Formats: sequence, structure tokens, C-alpha cells
Amino acid sequence: MTYLYNTPDDQHAMLKAIGVESIEELFSTIPDDLRLKRDLDLPPQMGELELTQHLSALAGKNASPATHACFLGGGSYDHFVPAAVDALASRGEFYTSYTPYQPEVSQGNLQAMFEYQTLICDLTGMDLSNASLYDGGSALAEAVIMALNTGKRGEKVVVLGTVHPEYRLILQTYFTHLGIEIVEIPCVDGIADLSKVEEIVDADTNCVVVQSPNFFGGIEDVAAIAEIAHKNDAVVIQSFDPISLGLLKRPGDLGADIAVAEGHSLGSPMQYGGPYLGIMACNDKFVRRLPGRIVGQTEDRRGKRCWVLTLQTREQHIRREKATSNICTNQGLFALRASIYLALLGPGGMKQCASLCTQKAHYAQAKLTEVERLEPVFTGSPFFKEFVLRDTQGNVEGLLAEAREAGFLGGVPLGQFFPEMDDCFLVCVTEKRTKQEIDALARTFSLIHSGGSTIHA
Repeated sequence: MTYLYNTPDDQHAMLKAIGVESIEELFSTIPDDLRLKRDLDLPPQMGELELTQHLSALAGKNASPATHACFLGGGSYDHFVPAAVDALASRGEFYTSYTPYQPEVSQGNLQAMFEYQTLICDLTGMDLSNASLYDGGSALAEAVIMALNTGKRGEKVVVLGTVHPEYRLILQTYFTHLGIEIVEIPCVDGIADLSKVEEIVDADTNCVVVQSPNFFGGIEDVAAIAEIAHKNDAVVIQSFDPISLGLLKRPGDLGADIAVAEGHSLGSPMQYGGPYLGIMACNDKFVRRLPGRIVGQTEDRRGKRCWVLTLQTREQHIRREKATSNICTNQGLFALRASIYLALLGPGGMKQCASLCTQKAHYAQAKLTEVERLEPVFTGSPFFKEFVLRDTQGNVEGLLAEAREAGFLGGVPLGQFFPEMDDCFLVCVTEKRTKQEIDALARTFSLIHSGGSTIHA
């Protein structure tokens, strides 16, 4: 956007329009002791060449998956993105197309959204999918709204303590002041205790929220949790990792009624936390409460295959009291990237990707726990691609800082989410990590422990 500054004549005209003589008079209500009585301490202006060099130098200070071997997880993952995803998604027909939620949306965009919905239904085993939401956290909140709007009795929402802590905060933000009771079940062993779930889920429970693989990487017994929930006529909402479905059973096959996910790992890079892609799929019975929009396939008057916006429950399109959500758009470009990614990999590619993640993660856990100061935390349950380690010296920040200097993003400190786990960190291993990188990280942690010189990734 072009920057147009105000000329003195412009300023005079604006001041005259509001009836003041000068800028000083305009700001006369600001107390004298709050005024900055000097020029701003800013460096002199730069030319384009100098500015490019300056910003490049600042950007070079970032540690990212492009510069470091990345073992970060917790909702944002360093998965491989095939070059074809960028090549196709950056075509002008998609990249600069008009907002894909208006009635005049092009047939090309409608077809892309229809194919995205079809692929997500195949991936999750659910009956229908919308055309995407903002991100995994807001998709989970929208899923709870769907469950509450089904008309079932009770406004008690049961959430497992292994659901992503930021997602649980989003739920608190959405529902705390609406009188909705949110009950969290602590999971001290890194996975749900089914007896606790059975004890807390009752006839007043509207829905049960489970994440599998959960925040610590553990695989929950979703089928058993769904059975407990359904016995109490409660809705089951599962948050899942899309890549994990290359190996694990789909949410629809486990008894989930609504499935949500953060979908960036399907063809979009980490991007410093976003923008991302919210996936939502559900059973047929929720179709009238599904937020966003659904694209349908039909025939035109000449009998040719075409696509239409079949359902839009946004308040802009229908009566406000009938609307399901204020979701105003979908992440069309990221949904397109997910569609291209899924089409490129296919079922075989997804299985291979998930298998590589699991095999490498288990190898990494074995290698890293050979380091004297590290020990596994949750050992009694299977995990997918993430696991928790404890630093027996209690200096997680120092350990990870030294690893970063050596070229590794070694993990996510857990003390920021769980104060009782301030000596623990979460390690994630995707298909991109090599045996050499895993071995080098283990040697680096070992050298840090022994006080030797670290090696660079």
C-alpha cells in the first residue's frame, strides 16, 4: 500500500474541519508531565540498499528450521513440503483470487474447496468437512460450540489434561464468562486415566474433548473414552495430528463425533506460528451447526459438472439468531496447499511419512536417554513422534540454549505450560530428521553435560 503523507495544507484543512487552530491546541488536553519533550531517538533514514542489508542482518539472528536442526513440536512441526505444493499454490489463479467465500467465487476455487473437503473426509473417516477454519485451537473452540448447540442437556465440558495447554486456554477464553462449566481431568502419567474419565463424565456432560496423539505425544484410548462419553449421551471431540493418521485409526473409526486438527503440517511450513489451517470434520447430524461453509457438487443447466456454495451459516448470510458462528472466511490458500499435499502423498505416502516419524522418534528417545543427565518421563504408554525428557540437573533453559548455539533447536521447555515440569522438555522428531542429526544432538547433550566443547549440527 502506498504511503501518502499529510502536507501542511492537508493538516491545516483537517484542523479547520474540526475547529482548532493548531496541532498544539489539538493535543492541549494531554497533561504536560506525560509529554515527550524531545525528538524520538531514531536512527537516520536509510536507502533501499542499506535497509535491505540492515533487515537481512536482523533476520540472520533468527534461529529457524532453515538454520538449525529442528526438534521442536507442541503443535507446530517441521515436516517436508514438496516443491510442487509451492509451485501449484502460488499460481495466480489461486494466489490472487478474490475472497473465496462470496457468492461470485470462481469455479476453480469451489472445486479446490470441494476436493479439500473430500480429502479431509477420507482422512478422518467422518461424513462431512467444512472448507477450513483459522487454526487448530479455534477449530476446537468451534467444535465445543457445535456440541453445545445440539440442544442436549447440560453445559459441562470435560477436557483431558493432555489436550494442548494453549487450546485449553482458548476454551477458557471462549466459555468462562458464558456460564459453561469446563472440567479438566489431570493426566499425571501423560495419558488419560480411564477410571477418572468414567468418574467425571456424567449425565450433565455435554461433550468430552480428547487429543490423540496428545500434547506429550502419547496415544490415548479414544475408543474407550468415546464409549464412556456415549453412555452418558455426550459428544466426543477429538483433536488429532493429520500426519499420524498414516498409521493410527481415524477419529471416525474410533467413535469421535467431531474431529478437529491443526492442519499446517499438510503442506505448509512452520512460519513462526502462523497463519495456519483449522481442520474440522463431523458426523451428518451436525451438518446444520457446522461453522463456515460447505461446497457441494452439482450440474449446471447444460448437464456439466460444477460446484456451488451449498451451506453458509455465517450471520452475514442468514438470520443472526440462526447463525452458528461469526467465522467470516476460510483459510482457502492453506486448504489448497493441504489438498495438493494429500494428493501428492496419497495413502501410501502418508503411511510412509508417519512410519518414518515414529521410527525416528523412538530411535531418538533411545539415543537421548543414553545421555547421563536425561531420562524419559512417561514410559508406560506408546507415543507417535513426540516424547518428554527430564533434565536431572534441572537446567532445561541452559541445556537448550547451549544446544541452540551448537545448531540444534533441541525441544520445547514444558515449565511454561506446567510449572511442576520445569525440569522437562518436549522433543519432536519428524521424517526430516536424519540419523546423523539425532546422533549429533545426543553427542551435544552429552558434551554439555561433561563440560566439553560441543559439535555443530
